[in-house]
Amino acid sequence: MTADTADRTTGTDDADRRREQRGWYFYDFACSVYSTSVLTVFLGPYLTAVAKSAADADGFVHPLGVPVRAGSVFPYAVSVSVVLAVLVMPMVGAVADRTGRKKPLLAVAAYLGATATAAMFFLDGDRYLLGAFLLIVANASLSVSMVLYNAYLPQIAGPEERDTVSSRGWAFGYTSGALVLVLNLVLYTGHESFGLSESEAVRICLASAGVWWGAFALVPLRRLRDRRTADGTPALAEGAVGAGWRQLVATLKDMRRHPLTLSFLLAYLVYNDGVQTVISQASVYGSEELGLDQTTLITAVLLVQVLAVAGALGMGRLARIHGAKRTILGSLAVWTLILAAGYFLPARTPVWFYALAAAIGLVLGGSQALSRSLFSHLVPRGKEAEYFSAYEMSDRGLSWLGPLVFGLAFQLTGSYRTAIISLVIFFALGFVLLARVPVRRAVAAAGNPVPERI
Repeated sequence: MTADTADRTTGTDDADRRREQRGWYFYDFACSVYSTSVLTVFLGPYLTAVAKSAADADGFVHPLGVPVRAGSVFPYAVSVSVVLAVLVMPMVGAVADRTGRKKPLLAVAAYLGATATAAMFFLDGDRYLLGAFLLIVANASLSVSMVLYNAYLPQIAGPEERDTVSSRGWAFGYTSGALVLVLNLVLYTGHESFGLSESEAVRICLASAGVWWGAFALVPLRRLRDRRTADGTPALAEGAVGAGWRQLVATLKDMRRHPLTLSFLLAYLVYNDGVQTVISQASVYGSEELGLDQTTLITAVLLVQVLAVAGALGMGRLARIHGAKRTILGSLAVWTLILAAGYFLPARTPVWFYALAAAIGLVLGGSQALSRSLFSHLVPRGKEAEYFSAYEMSDRGLSWLGPLVFGLAFQLTGSYRTAIISLVIFFALGFVLLARVPVRRAVAAAGNPVPERI
């Protein structure tokens, strides 16, 4: 694609477009630290410990008078945050589309999340309710901000360069996640030499993710620019709340004319929920069930970060040989074996936990990247934006179920091993649903050319 073609697509000259793209990368650089340091590594074990300090003799806390096992507080809070995000996302998306003012909304979501994350410094003693509240606000804010962030991609990159631009943003996110985890590891392991208690070190790591998020969010907020709406004039947000839900319903109704596309989307929603739950709950499982220290958990997540890139590239090569569907099915079989191995993993043996982390890293990036590319073949031409909007909404819309199942399994049995093995259902059911989708027929039914291998 020539620069002139790109300019006509994005409505900017080449220099401005490149400047916006570089600014766009930095939002992933800013917020990915929350996903890695806070959600994946520190907050789960720490919030669980805080809840335990507030628990009664039987190990239960009683928010609003409801008995909840202390170990279920974190997964329940993650579930609530996702439900809240799903309620808010269509409203925010409709306001952004109708007014053309995504940047102010992105700023609100980003700084609400960053502030909630920074406030986790005050999470000590038995303040588990404060921790759950801050987690809900930060996690929901991240989800909303990512919808707005992703919506900029078609405006700052022409069709031929979107894969490259999107991949660079993804790479920026993994880079910042790994960098800050290294700094966290130094602080946490050497907290005594810094004159800090272990709790203080963890709270600084949590709060620093919020500061990092807020500081680097300034770059995209300075470089990205708002566009006018489709008719060339700024529109009012009046009626946007209802319009957001109406658009989502209209898109889902249109999908009924493409049942094979809908069948793939259902399969993806099921197995991706399992993926997201493993990511968010692995540190709790490692600390509470396997008795592993925070240093082990941090280095394991670092291993996942590094191998996820290699795994995505490797699975991409496999897809070129065997097709995306078969490669994804193979990855789901590996995910099932990972959970089975996790169930039998002996306690206090970091080497086996590292082996499990390596396996997760090798299938993590690839299974998600190939799912997105496979879905792109099943989208009717001219409906890319609305179908991928539903893809994003639906993705986050079901991702509360895995943490809920995990939390309920622990609530009922008191065993994290039972909780982790309960997630097998998501991968097994997702495998069956995907295997039943005739993808070549689905591509043709969507009106797209059928690739030689898919």
